[in-house]
Amino acid sequence: MIKRRLGQRGPDVSAIGFGCMGLNYHRGPAVERGDAIALLRAAHERGVSFFDTAEAYGPFTNEDLVGEALAPIRDEVVIATKFGFKDGRPEVGLDSRPERIRVVAEEALKRLRTDRIDIFYQHRVDPAVPIEEVAGTVKDLIGAGKVLHFGLSEADAGSIRRAHAVQPVSVLQSEYSLWWRNPEAEILPVLEELGIGFVPYSPLGRGFLTGKMDENTSFEGGNDHRKTNPRLSAENRKANQPVVDAIEAIAGRRNATAAQIAIAWLMARKPWIVPIPGTTKLHRLEENIAAADITFTSEELAEIDAVFSGIEIHGDRYSATSAARVTR
Repeated sequence: MIKRRLGQRGPDVSAIGFGCMGLNYHRGPAVERGDAIALLRAAHERGVSFFDTAEAYGPFTNEDLVGEALAPIRDEVVIATKFGFKDGRPEVGLDSRPERIRVVAEEALKRLRTDRIDIFYQHRVDPAVPIEEVAGTVKDLIGAGKVLHFGLSEADAGSIRRAHAVQPVSVLQSEYSLWWRNPEAEILPVLEELGIGFVPYSPLGRGFLTGKMDENTSFEGGNDHRKTNPRLSAENRKANQPVVDAIEAIAGRRNATAAQIAIAWLMARKPWIVPIPGTTKLHRLEENIAAADITFTSEELAEIDAVFSGIEIHGDRYSATSAARVTR
């Protein structure tokens, strides 16, 4: 697979990464551990070199899974993980105190079976801790060689600038897709100005943009948070069908799948954007990876913009109670 550099300071990674969260957290029944390890190694064999996890996924179990899977190929991959929740539990609240960040780093190194964290994200901005203190703490970890790059997740433009002034931010991770384009207004210009790479999560709209989901879809397992996601209610899935119809129309002309179009569109936005779709199935992994071969002309991108400007998106992306602490 082709590679991209995440901004001016970030690492070189595969143009499409792997979001590991759904292997055993927040997406229904967990994949059997051996199968999950095999899938992650299959991703690497097919050219994926960028893997995303977090202490909050589980908590802790996703990092341990990723660590075991990638240990034999550690020097061939880039691993990103995150800090920022009390005891690693989003439902308990935020915690980016310097002492907590240091503890998370040490524990993540053990679970990931490594001597360095390639990208260490603050999972959510903590209003109780000045972002300068957060950046300073990560700067110390970088100085100690335990972290290579500082990242932020879902941070606003002001927080990005303040953190960057203390310790250069290499990467921002936030939601971005054909049906959530809010980062384009303020975030993308700041990232381009400061030379920061961008990693969009949920590039497939939590599965909706693949066209494999409709108003009758049921979400399995008690831990699949899509059950309570307003945008994915049965009513809003029906109302948002024009989004999928538009993507599938483009896919039909390009002999591609809807998922591939959604991923390729993100990659076409900027050369320093690297989406991280997740999957639990090998054939979906291969489908996602093939999106790297799709390119768009400027005329095609303008056409896509014109089509989507006329489509209303229904439903909030998070419920009011989970918006401040939700992990995905």
